[in-house]
Amino acid sequence: MPEPRREAREGHGAAAGDDRAALVRAMTGFARTLRAAGVAADHQRTQGFLAALRELGAREPCDVYWAGRLTLCSCPDDLDRYDRCFAAYFGGARPAARRVPPAATVTRFVLRPDEGAGEPGEGGEASAAATASEIEVLRHRDVARMTAVERQEVARLLGMLRSARERRTSRRRAPSHRGALDGRRTVREAVRRGGEPARLRFRDRTEKPRRVVMLVDVSGSMAPYADTLLRFAHALVRAEPRATEVFSVGTRLTRVTAELRHRDPAVAMDAVSAAIPDWSGGTRLGEELKELLRLSDPRGAIVVIASDGWERGDASLLGRQMERLSRLAHRVIWVNPHKGDPAYRPLTAGMRAALPYVTEFVAGHSLAAYEELALRLAGGTVPGAVHRGRGRPDA
Repeated sequence: MPEPRREAREGHGAAAGDDRAALVRAMTGFARTLRAAGVAADHQRTQGFLAALRELGAREPCDVYWAGRLTLCSCPDDLDRYDRCFAAYFGGARPAARRVPPAATVTRFVLRPDEGAGEPGEGGEASAAATASEIEVLRHRDVARMTAVERQEVARLLGMLRSARERRTSRRRAPSHRGALDGRRTVREAVRRGGEPARLRFRDRTEKPRRVVMLVDVSGSMAPYADTLLRFAHALVRAEPRATEVFSVGTRLTRVTAELRHRDPAVAMDAVSAAIPDWSGGTRLGEELKELLRLSDPRGAIVVIASDGWERGDASLLGRQMERLSRLAHRVIWVNPHKGDPAYRPLTAGMRAALPYVTEFVAGHSLAAYEELALRLAGGTVPGAVHRGRGRPDA
Protein backbone atom coordinates (compact mmCIF):
# COMPACT_ATOMS: atom_id res chain seq x y z
CA MET A 1 0.00 0.00 0.00
CA PRO A 2 2.81 2.59 0.44
CA GLU A 3 3.44 2.74 -3.33
CA PRO A 4 -0.07 3.93 -4.31
CA ARG A 5 0.07 6.64 -1.61
CA ARG A 6 3.43 7.90 -2.95
CA GLU A 7 2.06 7.95 -6.51
CA ALA A 8 -0.98 9.92 -5.31
CA ARG A 9 1.26 12.45 -3.58
CA GLU A 10 3.38 12.79 -6.72
CA GLY A 11 0.28 13.31 -8.89
CA HIS A 12 -1.06 15.91 -6.46
CA GLY A 13 2.28 17.73 -6.53
CA ALA A 14 2.32 17.78 -10.33
CA ALA A 15 -1.22 19.21 -10.42
CA ALA A 16 -0.25 21.90 -7.89
CA GLY A 17 2.79 22.74 -10.01
CA ASP A 18 0.59 23.18 -13.09
CA ASP A 19 -1.73 25.48 -11.13
CA ARG A 20 1.19 27.62 -9.96
CA ALA A 21 2.55 27.87 -13.51
CA ALA A 22 -0.87 28.93 -14.80
CA LEU A 23 -1.10 31.56 -12.06
CA VAL A 24 2.35 32.94 -12.93
CA ARG A 25 1.39 33.21 -16.62
CA ALA A 26 -1.86 34.95 -15.77
CA MET A 27 -0.29 37.48 -13.42
CA THR A 28 2.56 38.16 -15.83
CA GLY A 29 -0.06 38.92 -18.47
CA PHE A 30 -1.71 41.32 -16.02
CA ALA A 31 1.63 43.12 -15.59
CA ARG A 32 1.96 43.41 -19.38
CA THR A 33 -1.51 44.94 -19.54
CA LEU A 34 -0.46 47.51 -16.94
CA ARG A 35 2.66 48.38 -18.93
CA ALA A 36 0.55 48.92 -22.04
CA ALA A 37 -1.66 51.30 -20.02
CA GLY A 38 1.36 53.35 -18.90
CA VAL A 39 2.07 51.85 -15.47
CA ALA A 40 5.79 51.23 -14.81
CA ALA A 41 5.29 47.54 -13.99
CA ASP A 42 8.80 46.44 -14.99
CA HIS A 43 10.42 43.03 -14.50
CA GLN A 44 11.62 43.80 -10.96
CA ARG A 45 8.19 44.97 -9.81
CA THR A 46 6.55 41.95 -11.45
CA GLN A 47 8.86 39.61 -9.52
CA GLY A 48 7.93 41.42 -6.30
CA PHE A 49 4.26 41.00 -7.20
CA LEU A 50 4.65 37.24 -7.70
CA ALA A 51 6.58 36.95 -4.42
CA ALA A 52 3.76 38.76 -2.58
CA LEU A 53 1.17 36.43 -4.12
CA ARG A 54 3.17 33.40 -2.94
CA GLU A 55 3.13 34.77 0.61
CA LEU A 56 -0.59 35.61 0.55
CA GLY A 57 -1.73 32.49 -1.28
CA ALA A 58 -3.72 34.50 -3.89
CA ARG A 59 -7.00 32.86 -2.97
CA GLU A 60 -9.06 36.05 -2.83
CA PRO A 61 -9.32 39.02 -5.23
CA CYS A 62 -8.71 41.44 -2.36
CA ASP A 63 -5.27 39.87 -1.80
CA VAL A 64 -4.43 39.99 -5.49
CA TYR A 65 -5.58 43.62 -5.75
CA TRP A 66 -3.54 44.93 -2.83
CA ALA A 67 -0.48 42.82 -3.64
CA GLY A 68 -0.41 44.31 -7.14
CA ARG A 69 -1.18 47.83 -6.01
CA LEU A 70 1.64 47.86 -3.45
CA THR A 71 4.24 46.29 -5.76
CA LEU A 72 3.38 47.35 -9.32
CA CYS A 73 2.41 51.02 -8.85
CA SER A 74 5.23 53.55 -8.56
CA CYS A 75 3.37 56.88 -8.13
CA PRO A 76 -0.12 58.21 -7.34
CA ASP A 77 -0.81 58.69 -11.06
CA ASP A 78 -0.66 54.90 -11.51
CA LEU A 79 -3.51 54.16 -9.09
CA ASP A 80 -6.39 55.11 -11.38
CA ARG A 81 -4.86 53.20 -14.30
CA TYR A 82 -4.26 50.21 -12.05
CA ASP A 83 -7.91 50.16 -10.92
CA ARG A 84 -9.18 50.30 -14.51
CA CYS A 85 -6.82 47.56 -15.68
CA PHE A 86 -7.68 45.35 -12.69
CA ALA A 87 -11.41 45.71 -13.41
CA ALA A 88 -10.93 44.94 -17.11
CA TYR A 89 -8.48 42.05 -16.68
CA PHE A 90 -10.32 40.24 -13.87
CA GLY A 91 -13.79 41.37 -14.93
CA GLY A 92 -14.90 43.08 -11.74
CA ALA A 93 -14.73 46.29 -9.79
CA ARG A 94 -12.07 47.12 -7.23
CA PRO A 95 -12.39 44.76 -4.25
CA ALA A 96 -12.99 46.51 -0.97
CA ALA A 97 -10.71 45.78 1.97
CA ARG A 98 -12.38 43.74 4.72
CA ARG A 99 -12.37 45.06 8.27
CA VAL A 100 -13.09 41.72 9.91
CA PRO A 101 -12.20 38.49 8.12
CA PRO A 102 -15.39 36.42 7.81
CA ALA A 103 -15.45 32.79 8.74
CA ALA A 104 -16.31 31.68 5.20
CA THR A 105 -16.09 33.69 1.99
CA VAL A 106 -17.23 32.73 -1.49
CA THR A 107 -15.61 34.86 -4.23
CA ARG A 108 -16.17 34.79 -7.96
CA PHE A 109 -13.71 35.94 -10.61
CA VAL A 110 -15.85 37.13 -13.52
CA LEU A 111 -14.58 37.53 -17.09
CA ARG A 112 -17.62 39.57 -18.20
CA PRO A 113 -20.81 40.64 -16.48
CA ASP A 114 -22.75 37.90 -18.26
CA GLU A 115 -20.20 35.13 -17.70
CA GLY A 116 -19.31 33.95 -14.21
CA ALA A 117 -16.35 31.88 -13.15
CA GLY A 118 -16.48 28.92 -10.83
CA GLU A 119 -16.28 29.28 -7.05
CA PRO A 120 -12.73 28.98 -5.73
CA GLY A 121 -13.49 26.99 -2.62
CA GLU A 122 -10.53 24.72 -1.97
CA GLY A 123 -9.24 25.21 -5.55
CA GLY A 124 -9.50 29.02 -5.48
CA GLU A 125 -5.98 29.59 -6.73
CA ALA A 126 -6.48 27.33 -9.76
CA SER A 127 -9.91 28.87 -10.54
CA ALA A 128 -8.55 32.43 -10.50
CA ALA A 129 -5.64 31.39 -12.69
CA ALA A 130 -7.95 29.67 -15.17
CA THR A 131 -10.17 32.76 -15.51
CA ALA A 132 -7.23 35.14 -15.93
CA SER A 133 -5.72 32.71 -18.42
CA GLU A 134 -8.78 33.20 -20.62
CA ILE A 135 -7.91 36.90 -20.81
CA GLU A 136 -4.33 35.99 -21.72
CA VAL A 137 -5.59 33.67 -24.48
CA LEU A 138 -7.86 36.46 -25.73
CA ARG A 139 -4.85 38.79 -26.04
CA HIS A 140 -3.26 36.48 -28.60
CA ARG A 141 -6.39 35.40 -30.47
CA ASP A 142 -6.89 36.57 -34.05
CA VAL A 143 -9.48 39.36 -34.18
CA ALA A 144 -11.06 37.84 -37.29
CA ARG A 145 -11.89 34.65 -35.33
CA MET A 146 -13.43 36.35 -32.30
CA THR A 147 -17.07 36.34 -31.31
CA ALA A 148 -19.02 39.58 -30.90
CA VAL A 149 -18.63 39.42 -27.11
CA GLU A 150 -14.87 38.90 -27.39
CA ARG A 151 -14.61 41.85 -29.76
CA GLN A 152 -16.37 44.01 -27.17
CA GLU A 153 -13.84 42.90 -24.57
CA VAL A 154 -10.93 43.78 -26.87
CA ALA A 155 -12.55 47.15 -27.64
CA ARG A 156 -12.80 47.87 -23.92
CA LEU A 157 -9.12 47.02 -23.37
CA LEU A 158 -8.10 49.18 -26.33
CA GLY A 159 -10.15 52.02 -24.84
CA MET A 160 -7.91 51.92 -21.75
CA LEU A 161 -4.69 51.89 -23.77
CA ARG A 162 -2.53 54.90 -22.97
CA SER A 163 0.23 54.81 -25.55
CA ALA A 164 3.35 56.81 -24.78
CA ARG A 165 5.16 58.48 -27.64
CA GLU A 166 8.78 58.62 -28.71
CA ARG A 167 10.28 62.03 -27.91
CA ARG A 168 12.31 64.22 -30.23
CA THR A 169 14.29 67.42 -29.73
CA SER A 170 12.51 70.52 -30.96
CA ARG A 171 13.92 73.84 -32.15
CA ARG A 172 12.31 75.73 -29.29
CA ARG A 173 14.56 76.51 -26.32
CA ALA A 174 13.55 76.90 -22.69
CA PRO A 175 15.34 77.83 -19.43
CA SER A 176 17.44 74.94 -18.21
CA HIS A 177 20.22 74.06 -15.76
CA ARG A 178 22.50 73.17 -18.66
CA GLY A 179 22.92 73.89 -22.35
CA ALA A 180 23.83 77.12 -24.13
CA LEU A 181 24.47 80.34 -22.18
CA ASP A 182 21.40 82.58 -22.09
CA GLY A 183 23.09 85.99 -22.33
CA ARG A 184 19.91 88.03 -22.11
CA ARG A 185 18.65 86.44 -18.89
CA THR A 186 22.16 86.54 -17.40
CA VAL A 187 22.49 90.30 -18.08
CA ARG A 188 19.00 90.97 -16.67
CA GLU A 189 19.95 89.11 -13.52
CA ALA A 190 23.09 91.22 -13.18
CA VAL A 191 21.13 94.48 -13.71
CA ARG A 192 18.63 93.51 -11.01
CA ARG A 193 21.54 93.00 -8.64
CA GLY A 194 22.97 96.46 -9.39
CA GLY A 195 25.76 95.20 -11.62
CA GLU A 196 26.99 92.63 -9.14
CA PRO A 197 28.09 89.29 -10.58
CA ALA A 198 25.05 87.05 -10.98
CA ARG A 199 24.52 83.36 -11.56
CA LEU A 200 24.84 82.30 -15.18
CA ARG A 201 21.59 81.39 -16.89
CA PHE A 202 21.27 78.69 -19.51
CA ARG A 203 18.69 77.46 -21.97
CA ASP A 204 18.39 74.20 -23.88
CA ARG A 205 16.18 72.66 -26.52
CA THR A 206 12.89 71.20 -25.34
CA GLU A 207 11.46 67.81 -26.24
CA LYS A 208 8.13 67.09 -27.88
CA PRO A 209 6.33 63.88 -28.90
CA ARG A 210 7.22 62.62 -32.33
CA ARG A 211 4.34 62.89 -34.77
CA VAL A 212 2.57 59.72 -35.94
CA VAL A 213 0.71 59.48 -39.25
CA MET A 214 -1.42 56.33 -39.43
CA LEU A 215 -3.15 54.96 -42.53
CA VAL A 216 -5.84 52.32 -41.99
CA ASP A 217 -6.94 50.16 -44.92
CA VAL A 218 -10.76 49.86 -44.93
CA SER A 219 -11.04 47.74 -48.11
CA GLY A 220 -13.01 44.51 -48.28
CA SER A 221 -10.04 42.26 -47.54
CA MET A 222 -9.34 44.24 -44.31
CA ALA A 223 -12.96 44.27 -43.11
CA PRO A 224 -12.38 41.90 -40.12
CA TYR A 225 -9.59 44.13 -38.77
CA ALA A 226 -10.51 47.69 -39.79
CA ASP A 227 -12.75 48.42 -36.79
CA THR A 228 -10.14 47.25 -34.25
CA LEU A 229 -7.36 49.17 -36.02
CA LEU A 230 -9.44 52.35 -35.95
CA ARG A 231 -10.05 51.85 -32.23
CA PHE A 232 -6.29 51.57 -31.76
CA ALA A 233 -5.92 54.79 -33.78
CA HIS A 234 -8.50 56.40 -31.47
CA ALA A 235 -6.31 55.53 -28.48
CA LEU A 236 -3.31 57.15 -30.21
CA VAL A 237 -5.27 60.33 -30.96
CA ARG A 238 -6.52 60.60 -27.38
CA ALA A 239 -2.99 60.15 -26.01
CA GLU A 240 -1.39 62.80 -28.29
CA PRO A 241 -4.11 64.73 -30.16
CA ARG A 242 -1.69 67.34 -31.53
CA ALA A 243 0.89 64.80 -32.71
CA THR A 244 -1.32 62.22 -34.43
CA GLU A 245 -2.91 62.17 -37.90
CA VAL A 246 -5.16 59.31 -39.05
CA PHE A 247 -6.34 58.60 -42.59
CA SER A 248 -8.46 55.81 -44.03
CA VAL A 249 -7.34 54.32 -47.33
CA GLY A 250 -9.39 52.34 -49.82
CA THR A 251 -10.46 53.78 -53.14
CA ARG A 252 -9.76 57.27 -51.77
CA LEU A 253 -7.85 58.98 -48.96
CA THR A 254 -9.99 60.31 -46.09
CA ARG A 255 -8.73 62.23 -43.05
CA VAL A 256 -10.55 61.04 -39.91
CA THR A 257 -8.43 62.72 -37.22
CA ALA A 258 -11.16 65.16 -36.17
CA GLU A 259 -13.72 62.36 -35.77
CA LEU A 260 -11.34 60.33 -33.59
CA ARG A 261 -10.73 63.20 -31.16
CA HIS A 262 -13.97 62.50 -29.31
CA ARG A 263 -13.28 60.98 -25.91
CA ASP A 264 -16.10 58.40 -26.13
CA PRO A 265 -14.91 55.51 -28.38
CA ALA A 266 -18.48 54.65 -29.45
CA VAL A 267 -19.24 58.22 -30.54
CA ALA A 268 -15.87 58.46 -32.29
CA MET A 269 -16.43 55.23 -34.22
CA ASP A 270 -19.92 56.34 -35.29
CA ALA A 271 -18.44 59.60 -36.60
CA VAL A 272 -15.70 57.71 -38.46
CA SER A 273 -18.24 55.36 -40.04
CA ALA A 274 -20.19 58.33 -41.35
CA ALA A 275 -17.05 60.08 -42.64
CA ILE A 276 -15.57 57.16 -44.64
CA PRO A 277 -17.36 56.75 -47.99
CA ASP A 278 -15.46 53.72 -49.30
CA TRP A 279 -15.91 50.97 -46.72
CA SER A 280 -15.22 47.45 -48.05
CA GLY A 281 -14.13 48.66 -51.48
CA GLY A 282 -10.87 48.19 -53.33
CA THR A 283 -7.36 49.42 -52.53
CA ARG A 284 -5.23 51.88 -54.49
CA LEU A 285 -2.38 52.45 -52.07
CA GLY A 286 -0.03 53.96 -54.63
CA GLU A 287 -2.44 56.74 -55.62
CA GLU A 288 -3.40 57.42 -52.01
CA LEU A 289 0.21 57.62 -50.81
CA LYS A 290 0.82 60.13 -53.59
CA GLU A 291 -2.17 62.13 -52.34
CA LEU A 292 -0.91 61.89 -48.76
CA LEU A 293 2.49 63.27 -49.72
CA ARG A 294 0.70 66.16 -51.42
CA LEU A 295 -1.65 67.00 -48.51
CA SER A 296 0.45 66.20 -45.43
CA ASP A 297 4.16 66.52 -44.77
CA PRO A 298 5.38 63.31 -43.06
CA ARG A 299 8.86 64.75 -42.58
CA GLY A 300 10.30 63.42 -39.31
CA ALA A 301 7.10 61.49 -38.44
CA ILE A 302 6.52 57.80 -37.77
CA VAL A 303 4.25 56.58 -40.57
CA VAL A 304 2.15 53.51 -39.74
CA ILE A 305 0.46 51.74 -42.68
CA ALA A 306 -2.09 49.11 -41.62
CA SER A 307 -2.90 47.06 -44.71
CA ASP A 308 -2.66 43.55 -46.13
CA GLY A 309 -1.00 44.92 -49.29
CA TRP A 310 -3.65 43.81 -51.81
CA GLU A 311 -2.96 46.57 -54.35
CA ARG A 312 -5.46 46.89 -57.23
CA GLY A 313 -3.59 49.76 -58.83
CA ASP A 314 -0.10 49.99 -60.27
CA ALA A 315 2.37 48.23 -57.96
CA SER A 316 5.29 50.18 -59.45
CA LEU A 317 3.57 53.45 -58.47
CA LEU A 318 3.27 52.13 -54.91
CA GLY A 319 6.98 51.33 -54.89
CA ARG A 320 7.90 54.84 -56.06
CA GLN A 321 5.69 56.51 -53.47
CA MET A 322 7.06 54.27 -50.71
CA GLU A 323 10.57 55.28 -51.73
CA ARG A 324 9.62 58.97 -51.42
CA LEU A 325 7.94 58.31 -48.10
CA SER A 326 10.94 56.44 -46.69
CA ARG A 327 13.20 59.43 -47.45
CA LEU A 328 10.92 61.85 -45.58
CA ALA A 329 9.64 59.83 -42.62
CA HIS A 330 11.60 59.01 -39.49
CA ARG A 331 10.35 55.42 -39.61
CA VAL A 332 7.84 53.50 -41.75
CA ILE A 333 6.01 50.70 -39.92
CA TRP A 334 3.84 48.36 -42.00
CA VAL A 335 1.18 46.50 -39.99
CA ASN A 336 -0.17 43.42 -41.77
CA PRO A 337 -2.76 41.25 -39.97
CA HIS A 338 -1.60 38.16 -41.90
CA LYS A 339 1.96 38.59 -40.56
CA GLY A 340 0.79 36.84 -37.37
CA ASP A 341 0.47 33.56 -39.28
CA PRO A 342 3.85 31.72 -39.25
CA ALA A 343 3.12 30.37 -42.74
CA TYR A 344 2.53 33.82 -44.23
CA ARG A 345 4.87 35.06 -46.96
CA PRO A 346 4.62 38.58 -48.48
CA LEU A 347 4.14 37.44 -52.07
CA THR A 348 1.52 39.93 -53.33
CA ALA A 349 2.68 42.57 -55.79
CA GLY A 350 1.84 45.39 -53.40
CA MET A 351 3.80 43.96 -50.49
CA ARG A 352 6.80 43.10 -52.65
CA ALA A 353 6.88 46.66 -53.99
CA ALA A 354 6.56 48.28 -50.55
CA LEU A 355 8.76 46.10 -48.33
CA PRO A 356 12.16 47.38 -49.51
CA TYR A 357 11.25 50.78 -48.05
CA VAL A 358 9.66 49.60 -44.79
CA THR A 359 11.60 50.02 -41.56
CA GLU A 360 9.57 47.52 -39.52
CA PHE A 361 7.15 44.86 -40.78
CA VAL A 362 4.90 43.73 -37.90
CA ALA A 363 1.72 41.76 -37.23
CA GLY A 364 -1.63 43.40 -36.52
CA HIS A 365 -4.04 40.57 -35.84
CA SER A 366 -4.46 40.55 -32.04
CA LEU A 367 -4.55 42.68 -28.92
CA ALA A 368 -1.01 41.60 -28.04
CA ALA A 369 0.17 42.78 -31.48
CA TYR A 370 -1.41 46.21 -30.89
CA GLU A 371 0.28 46.44 -27.50
CA GLU A 372 3.64 45.69 -29.15
CA LEU A 373 2.92 48.34 -31.78
CA ALA A 374 2.22 50.88 -29.03
CA LEU A 375 5.56 49.95 -27.45
CA ARG A 376 7.32 50.55 -30.78
CA LEU A 377 5.70 53.98 -31.11
CA ALA A 378 6.95 54.81 -27.62
CA GLY A 379 10.51 54.08 -28.75
CA GLY A 380 10.78 50.80 -26.84
CA THR A 381 12.18 47.54 -28.10
CA VAL A 382 10.08 44.40 -28.46
CA PRO A 383 11.82 41.16 -27.36
CA GLY A 384 12.69 39.08 -30.40
CA ALA A 385 11.87 41.88 -32.85
CA VAL A 386 14.07 42.39 -35.90
CA HIS A 387 14.54 45.99 -37.05
CA ARG A 388 15.36 46.07 -40.74
CA GLY A 389 17.21 48.78 -42.57
CA ARG A 390 15.63 50.29 -45.64
CA GLY A 391 16.36 48.58 -48.92
CA ARG A 392 16.16 44.98 -47.74
CA PRO A 393 12.91 43.08 -48.21
CA ASP A 394 11.64 41.05 -45.32
CA ALA A 395 12.24 37.32 -45.56
